[in-house]
Amino acid sequence: MERVLKDFISYLFVEKGLAANTLDSYQRDLQKYLRFLKQQRIIHFEDTSRKTVSQFLLHEKNRGLAPSTLSRHLAAVRSFYNFLLQERVVQKNPAAETESPRNEKKLPKVLSLKDVELLLEQPETRETIGMRDKAMLELLYASGVRVSELVFLNLDSINLKTGFLKCVGKGNKERMIPLGSMALRSVHEYLRVGRPKLLKEKDEKALFLNQHGKRLTRQGFWKILKKYALKANFNKNITPHTLRHSFATHLLENGADLRSVQEMLGHADISTTQIYTQITQKKIKEIYAKTHPRA
Repeated sequence: MERVLKDFISYLFVEKGLAANTLDSYQRDLQKYLRFLKQQRIIHFEDTSRKTVSQFLLHEKNRGLAPSTLSRHLAAVRSFYNFLLQERVVQKNPAAETESPRNEKKLPKVLSLKDVELLLEQPETRETIGMRDKAMLELLYASGVRVSELVFLNLDSINLKTGFLKCVGKGNKERMIPLGSMALRSVHEYLRVGRPKLLKEKDEKALFLNQHGKRLTRQGFWKILKKYALKANFNKNITPHTLRHSFATHLLENGADLRSVQEMLGHADISTTQIYTQITQKKIKEIYAKTHPRA
């Protein structure tokens, strides 16, 4: 069973081009499933059934897992069985008709425009590191890219003349995102003054470098963001995704169409983007309640 799981993970990497984080997630979820099968003394995949999958989900639910996590587990198991079908290890997919646990989507946390501006003012741009940090924060808010996409940007990912960012997202899909003048100005200044001071090896392609002249990591950026959130005296938890959520919400609040926001965020399904409309509708309702004389 472990060998077949390794084959599946290799298949996802080679054939599907999934990101390392996604592969790790699949592996963790499916290793849980294999442990459950062993507990049930099932040693062949063809001996599993729809009931087996349901019992696995119930077992995980009883451990206190959230519906969103259970849905992710089910998706991983379904994909795994599709692979087993393809490899003729099983005759049917027992997870195909298993209902996904109901998942109440929580509205993402967003910053007000005032808070975004306060955060972006925190880096000390007279210093090399501050210049880099300012460019990263401006770029993150201007483009709505994921933090993993931000740290994997290369020098040729951004075109300062045309004002576009080339980003490679989930599933190796490439998208072009327009950038605002303030982000372009900050990135230009970082490339002109800051990056050359951080650079150690001339052939380094990474756009954002750490103090050792290497590509900045996701963990490194998290620490940077937390530092500036603390400096701005935010009493709320700020993550890189908070800026992504704020990017999308502020665009929609100012009249952007949903399809364009979907393209810029790199969402495969527009239903994922639609959650931001709930935030804008909620805000409109609050404004109405405060301002209409007969509300």
